[in-house]
Amino acid sequence: MAHIIAVLFLFLGTSFLSEASAQEEHISKLELGKRKKKTFNSRDSSVVIYIDTLIMKDKSSLQFYGKKDVKLVVKYAEIGKDAFISGICCQNNASDFDIDINLQKLGSLYVIARGLDAFNGTKTDPNGNGGKVTFTYDPNGITPQSEQRKQKNYVYIDVSAGGRAINPVSDLNQIYSRIAMAPAGLRGLPQGQVYSGSPGQDGEATVTTK
Repeated sequence: MAHIIAVLFLFLGTSFLSEASAQEEHISKLELGKRKKKTFNSRDSSVVIYIDTLIMKDKSSLQFYGKKDVKLVVKYAEIGKDAFISGICCQNNASDFDIDINLQKLGSLYVIARGLDAFNGTKTDPNGNGGKVTFTYDPNGITPQSEQRKQKNYVYIDVSAGGRAINPVSDLNQIYSRIAMAPAGLRGLPQGQVYSGSPGQDGEATVTTK
């Protein structure tokens, strides 16, 4: 009996460690053409992505879905204009990013870790929170700037909260309209829930060098 219990605990412990560990992926070279995207949407809530060479043409993107924590390590990067990296977790909250990158060419790069809006009547989650982003660049490469958007080497990190742009009047009108059209009142809303227009919380952004 004791042997069976020990085996059971070992199995449960192994399962816990497996679920708690982050997915790791190594990519030797990733090249995205103009407006192309690479999506990461596995079941793991945390991912660690190592990329030896990353080439992103104008308006290309890396997009992470269902990720609470994203660690991205890039040894060599060439990035065109208006490229972006974005991440969304769950319940309208943004992903947290830890980005370590060696920028050898840079037009403009946007890191989008902003919370999503609630959209009363269509989504049952409240306005989301912005993510926490640490952007670390290699001093042997390009030093990014965040002052002049139209100039080269521009990096912008958006960690704003969801719900900032909601119009309370139109939001209420939408809610009343859905309730009026529904055959059973509040059943016209998902789970019968109505969220306040309160925005989420802003995230944090840090840009640093090694």
